Amino acid sequence: MSTSLANPGVGLAVLCTVMVVCAAVVYRVTHLGSPLVVPAAAIRGAAQLAAVSLILAAALAHLWSSILVLVVMFAAAVGTSARRAKAGRSAAWLALSLAAGVGVVLPLMLVSRVVPLEGVALVPVGGIVLGGAMTATSLAARRALDAVEQRWGEVEAGLSLGLGVRDARMEVVRSAASDALLPGLDQTRTVGLVTLPGAFVGVLLASGSAVQAGAVQILVLVGLLLAQTCAVAVTIELVAREAVHRPRLHTSRT
Repeated sequence: MSTSLANPGVGLAVLCTVMVVCAAVVYRVTHLGSPLVVPAAAIRGAAQLAAVSLILAAALAHLWSSILVLVVMFAAAVGTSARRAKAGRSAAWLALSLAAGVGVVLPLMLVSRVVPLEGVALVPVGGIVLGGAMTATSLAARRALDAVEQRWGEVEAGLSLGLGVRDARMEVVRSAASDALLPGLDQTRTVGLVTLPGAFVGVLLASGSAVQAGAVQILVLVGLLLAQTCAVAVTIELVAREAVHRPRLHTSRT
C-alpha cells in the first residue's frame, strides 16, 4: 500500500486553489476581513516553501551547509523573539535563551547517536527544537515584561523591603513567565489522545511503521520540553536582571 501523500501535480494545485477560494468566500460572506487576505497568504506561503525546498535540497547534501542553514534559522528565531518581546535593542539578549535551549538538546542527541550527524537528520530535528525554544522564549519574555509593567507596585514594594532588583523583579516575573511552558507540557500529555503531531505523521507516512513514528515523536517531545525549560529559565533571569527590558520601564537601581 502506498503512503505517498500530496504529491506535486495538477491535483494538488486544483485542491489548494479550491480551498483558498472557499476560505476567501467565507471571509467575504461573514465580513471577517478582506477576502484577498487568504489568497495573498497562500501565495506567499507557497513561494516561501518552494524557495526553502530548493535551498534545502542543496544544503542537506553537505554537513557544513546544513549547519549554515541552522545558523540562519537561529538568527531568524532571535529576530522573531525580539520583535514579540517588544523590548527594543535589549531583546537581542534573548539569543542566550535560544542558545541555552538548543545548545543543551542537540549535543545530547548527537553524542548519544540517536540523531546521526547528517544534514538530513540535523536540520529537521534542529529546526523543531529551535522552533519550540523560540515560541517558549517569546511567550516568556513578553509575559514577564508585561508582569513587570502591570505589577510594578509589587516590585517597588519588594525593593522597599530590602530586596535587590533581581529578587524583587523575580517575584512577579517567575509565575507569569512559567506559563510559557504550558503549551509544551499539554502537547506532551495529550499526544496520541488529542493530537498526532507532525513528526509522528511524517515518519508514519514515510516508513509505514507506527512504532518508529512513536519513537521519533517521543524523542522530539522530550527534547522540546528540555529546550523550552532551559530557554524560559534563562529568559526570566535576563528579565529579572534587567538585561531584557522595555525602555520606558528600565531604571538603574542598586
